[in-house]
Amino acid sequence: MEKKLNTIPEISPAVAGVVGVKPNRWSFTRKNLDQLKGDSVRGGLVTVVSEAFRFVLQTGSMIVIARLLTPDEFGVQGMVLALTGFVLLFKDAGLSMATVQRDEISHEEVSTLFWINTAIGVLLSLIIAAAAPILVMFYHEPRLFWVTIGSGLAFLISGLGTQHGALLQRAMRYTAMARISVYSLLVSSVVGIGMALAGCGYWSLVGMTLASTIVGTVGSFVALPWIPGMPKRGQGIRSMLHFGGTITLNNLIVYLAYNTVPNMLLGRFCGAEAVGLFGRAYQLVNLPMQQLNNAIYKVAFPALSRIQNDNARVCRSFLSGYSVLLSFNTPITISTALFAEEIIHILLGEKWLHATPVLLLLTPAILGFALVNPLGWFMMATGRALRSLRIAYLVGPVVILGVAAGLPHGLNGVALGFSVAVVALVIPIVIWALHGTGITMRDFWGTVKQPMLSGVVAGVCGLGIKFALGSALSPIPALLMGSCGVFGIYAFVLLIIMGQKARYVDLVKQVIERKRAKQAQS
Repeated sequence: MEKKLNTIPEISPAVAGVVGVKPNRWSFTRKNLDQLKGDSVRGGLVTVVSEAFRFVLQTGSMIVIARLLTPDEFGVQGMVLALTGFVLLFKDAGLSMATVQRDEISHEEVSTLFWINTAIGVLLSLIIAAAAPILVMFYHEPRLFWVTIGSGLAFLISGLGTQHGALLQRAMRYTAMARISVYSLLVSSVVGIGMALAGCGYWSLVGMTLASTIVGTVGSFVALPWIPGMPKRGQGIRSMLHFGGTITLNNLIVYLAYNTVPNMLLGRFCGAEAVGLFGRAYQLVNLPMQQLNNAIYKVAFPALSRIQNDNARVCRSFLSGYSVLLSFNTPITISTALFAEEIIHILLGEKWLHATPVLLLLTPAILGFALVNPLGWFMMATGRALRSLRIAYLVGPVVILGVAAGLPHGLNGVALGFSVAVVALVIPIVIWALHGTGITMRDFWGTVKQPMLSGVVAGVCGLGIKFALGSALSPIPALLMGSCGVFGIYAFVLLIIMGQKARYVDLVKQVIERKRAKQAQS
């Protein structure tokens, strides 16, 4: 590998290997493409393991902090999160996905995108600071002023590392990304717990966010020591800006419906405690699925983007990954619904027991997310971002109407209205997303029926286990026995009765073969 390639500045051999440098372009070689399945499976395993570790670490830190802080203190951060989470959608303007999705991209293009992302980070920090007094007036809560300003600093920091993270994902550097993810969570957990023990209250949650952002940005620079050049006009990034803008608008509409509107309405009409209860319940039920989705997305999106021009292959690959993802999400969601009270008691403590019905009522929505969210990756990777945006135009109003309809009935009514709206949207979204893609509804049903039917059987048996256990056991053994029963029955039905054993045996073989090939090369 040459150290200097025409107009590309000098790059070390290690970095050149990371980003796949070709003369004037960064691309993927044919050798990489031939090894795509093995690399994807191995990368998926690395990412899933890291996300599992993150889940354990994040759950542990949540257990500790939930016992150190009150629902009201979580509610203060939740009110600010309604704004910062919304603004977060503009953090990279969809340009990181554009970097990953492109067939080829040049040093000049990525450099220009780097400076655009940096400018966006500065602008968003200023916008959040300017919004601080508005939040204070809206919620009648003076504590929000400095919390909002402090939370806005994260955007200034994260904008610097956006393109470095995108290049790592484009190059499928899964081990490096996993380490950055784990280290950032580990440091932020230590900071948050330390601040909570020191009596910092809701500031400990702000500290967690800032620590995670700093470590993630620095880690991306260390893993990929690429130095951007100066921004240049006329570098052919208009199509990338259009792609990123479409993604940003899509995410904006969905986030408004899923997060901002429920939190703002609850905060305005029910108070900080209701926001805290809803937010913790939503995080508990959504966290396992979110971790799994993030793990698979980091592998699936760059892999599907590489083969986007081979429609038959991209459809097969998507359905295969979709089936695996749904097979993991289904028993987790069922177990959460069956043992909601035990989960709340163990993870959050008795002062959070009012969140139990909220957790239960939100589980249908999470299962709906498991069915429709991966379709977004498929549409984005295959260049159908505009279709995804049009679907968002349907999703947003329906979910907001569901939340508004439930608001007169309080916290539980909002949770129920949210789930009803999401479940009602599943079939229309699936039909619209798959139309004309080469994946028929018969193909889709053939992919989801095994995990869904296995989930029904496991759910019915799990309900029987719950009634049989009754109140004879304390929460921890009841949760362990019940969830093990659900997962065991689910696995037996899926692998043996539904005949899916061969699929997972093949995945294990792919990991072993890829590992042996790596060892042989070294």
